[in-house]
Amino acid sequence: MKGFGQLIQGKVLDQETREPIDFASVYFDGTFVGTTTDSLGNFEIDITKYSSRSLTVSAVGFYSESIATLTSGEIHRVELIPRIFSIEEVSVSTQSLVRKRRACMRLFKREFIGLTSNARRCYILNEQDISFNYGSDQDTLRAYASKPLRIQNLSLGYVFTYHLDCFEYARKTHTMRYNGSIVFNRDLAADEASLKRYSRRRAYAYTGSSKHFFRALWTKTLQSEGFAVSGFISEKRLMYKHLVFEDLQGRKYIQYLEDLMIQYYPYQSYINFLNEKVYFEKDGFFDPTAILWTGTMSKQRIADFLPYEYIIPE
Repeated sequence: MKGFGQLIQGKVLDQETREPIDFASVYFDGTFVGTTTDSLGNFEIDITKYSSRSLTVSAVGFYSESIATLTSGEIHRVELIPRIFSIEEVSVSTQSLVRKRRACMRLFKREFIGLTSNARRCYILNEQDISFNYGSDQDTLRAYASKPLRIQNLSLGYVFTYHLDCFEYARKTHTMRYNGSIVFNRDLAADEASLKRYSRRRAYAYTGSSKHFFRALWTKTLQSEGFAVSGFISEKRLMYKHLVFEDLQGRKYIQYLEDLMIQYYPYQSYINFLNEKVYFEKDGFFDPTAILWTGTMSKQRIADFLPYEYIIPE
């Protein structure tokens, strides 16, 4: 059975009506591994590569849910909660609202897509499915997506879908938070010539990123790969043995009594721990809700995101 992969099955239902949800997306966040439910809400997916992770389930008009424990031979029942959008303006018809929408969209793309060189060729293909709160007296810009965002990154060579759960930007403090999940649909590097074109930009996006940091931490190669970690207050230089621990299941997590400063050549980033333990994996995966990033790494946005399957060329 092992040679054929580890398959799990499940059923996705509307929590209120108990009706099956067809065409719901079932996937591992940040990867190419995913499937959709059939007309009866059923799904089957191979979890061999990511059996220790949560499986994400998303559908149009519903909040996303996760399956934390994946067990072969069990039918995993997932009930999605319907989403109700609280939006002040649905129809943008007057000239003043058209201008406001354009301004909101520019701000949204700046914070969501980013401002790096990769952002210049990263496009949201269904901008019409994004709505905003247009109240002029409100400091916080909120964005709502009625459908998953289809994104084409012609800089890194990927097409992916982003399920946006929350986006808020405070204009006065210039602080932003967003939550959601990604499933990669296509790798545009279909041949050697296109791979060569994308390879340099992918390597540049990876180098010095949070994904690079956690992979180097896993392999105990922080110093050789250019990272230096120290306590934010104590300024004590920290090594693998100071930061990384394992639980009873052998899962690795990072833990420290104060926030961390990460130096990568001239660039500085900071980790503010929101959870006591931050679990991470060999491919650079970590719980994004457990950390607040500031500094250089925090400037990377959707345009710089690489799938967890990405391997830097030798």
